[in-house]
Amino acid sequence: MKQENKLFPKDLVKQSLVQSFVKLNPRLMIKNPVMFMVELGTLVMLIVTLYALLTGDTAQGSLAYNFIVFVVLLLTVLFGNFAEAIAEARGKAQAESLRKTREETPAKLVVAVGDIFTNEIKIVSSARLKKGDVFVCEPGDIIPADGEIIAGLASIDESAITGESAPVIREAEVISPA
Repeated sequence: MKQENKLFPKDLVKQSLVQSFVKLNPRLMIKNPVMFMVELGTLVMLIVTLYALLTGDTAQGSLAYNFIVFVVLLLTVLFGNFAEAIAEARGKAQAESLRKTREETPAKLVVAVGDIFTNEIKIVSSARLKKGDVFVCEPGDIIPADGEIIAGLASIDESAITGESAPVIREAEVISPA
């Protein structure tokens, strides 16, 4: 089954819509002072609109004008909450994807066979790697763990971790004799 790569997956949008209303709670909203002030303005406009509706008093503006301002402010708060919820959900999904990649990435572990034979390469799960293990990476491989280059030179795409747009050059550290 092919996984679709959509901009707005249905489950993400549904979850974010619910969160955009949950985030209207003033205790949550106060963490974002600008949106909190917009929410307070929305509440004031709701009160002014209801006052104009119930009393017919137009000293604070017409009912239609007050209602439009209230709706615009409410939509602004809801859209801001929705955008924040989408960003949070995508961040969590990306972190989960990175965790899953770490568990599922194969590693080409170098295993010392003995004095007579040369080293052997064994494919293991990257989750089984431990400090001190040596593994081989070839062009196109996903690097299975954090480590240090001990031989060679490589152009490594670290964008999933660092957000950098271009690959970086890494090489083995040369230690000069003292």
